[in-house]
Amino acid sequence: MLTEKEIADAQASLDELRVEHRDLNLIVEHLAITPLPNQDQLLIQRLKKRKLALKDRIYRLEKSLAPDVPT
Repeated sequence: MLTEKEIADAQASLDELRVEHRDLNLIVEHLAITPLPNQDQLLIQRLKKRKLALKDRIYRLEKSLAPDVPT
């Protein structure tokens, strides 16, 4: 069982990760509609990988905060 401080810290981390994911999404969308040289396509790929890694971390953190529900 997590303490209240651990839950608060995890929630703060979760909020930060969500903001970073949203910001990366906006950047990727902007770059996608802008004509880019090949070098910038690599940047878009890296940003998308970062977004995916953030999404995975968000999912794991949400699962750790969710109470166990018996099925």
